[in-house]
Amino acid sequence: MKKGFYTVLFLTGIAGLMSCHKESDPIPNVPVNIYVNTSDPNFVNLNAVGGWVYITGGNRGIIVYRKSQTEFMAIERTCAYKPSESNARVEVDTSTNIFLQDPSCGSKFLITDGSLQNGPATGPLRHYNTAFDGVTIHIYN
Repeated sequence: MKKGFYTVLFLTGIAGLMSCHKESDPIPNVPVNIYVNTSDPNFVNLNAVGGWVYITGGNRGIIVYRKSQTEFMAIERTCAYKPSESNARVEVDTSTNIFLQDPSCGSKFLITDGSLQNGPATGPLRHYNTAFDGVTIHIYN
């Protein structure tokens, strides 16, 4: 009787410890310090609220999204699901311009903040800080 009790107690303790494990952010952290001039014709889409562009930088590129007249989001394109795989990269779903999706795994995220909408990913996309002076967006971490 005691042996069975201790086995159950041991397994319960292991399960409890495993449930407390917090998965760290698996998306690689790389230095970002980019300036985007919204008057540049390459970034004309950023002149309207809801506009977005792809830019080079970060780990696998960055999506810059204009949330309001004064606020921008800069979201890493590396998918949160298996980010070490070379094809783990999100794209804007151009049929809605609301979601970001990884075509290889099917994970879907919201363009406004990188939050997870459905998996297999279990967490949001990495986003970078932004500052806007009325013409230039500074993207940094």
